[in-house]
Amino acid sequence: MTSQGVQISTRSQRARGTQTPHRPSANRRCLVPPWRDGGQAQYVDQPVSEPAATSTADARAWALEHLDQPLTLNDLAARQAMSVRTFTRRFREEVGVTSGQWLIQQRVDRARHLLENSDLTVDEVASCCGFGTAASMRQHLRAALGVSPSSYRRTFRS
Repeated sequence: MTSQGVQISTRSQRARGTQTPHRPSANRRCLVPPWRDGGQAQYVDQPVSEPAATSTADARAWALEHLDQPLTLNDLAARQAMSVRTFTRRFREEVGVTSGQWLIQQRVDRARHLLENSDLTVDEVASCCGFGTAASMRQHLRAALGVSPSSYRRTFRS
C-alpha cells in the first residue's frame, strides 16, 4: 500500500468512526509513516523486556558448583523451577548455546585449569570435572582443543 493509500484509508476510518483507541489503526501496522494532524509524533510500541526472574543464571551458578556430578537438563530446569522446554529456550537465548554444550565447555575449562595447576592424575581430573572417565575427558579435550590431556599438561607445565 502506498502512503496515499494509507492516507485515504485513514481518512475513511476517521469519517466512519471506526478508528477507536482500543482497536489499532492501519497506521500503526504500516511501514510508511502515517499522516497525522499538526505534526504529531508517531506512536512506537516499545518492547517489554523480560523480568530478571526468568533468567537461568541461578541454575548456571549451581551447575558450576556441581560440575563433578552428573547433571541433566531436568536437574537444571528443576533447579530454576521451569519446564524443560522453557528452560531450554531461555538458556539458549541467554547463553547462545544449549545447556549440554555449555556444560561440556565448563567441564573442559575446569579440566584445563586442573591440568595446568594441579598434580592430579588424568583420571582424577576427569572425575573432578564430571566427565566420568578419562576416555570421555580425552574425547572432549581433543574435540575442543585438538590435544590430549597429557599433551596439554606438558605444554603448560614446561
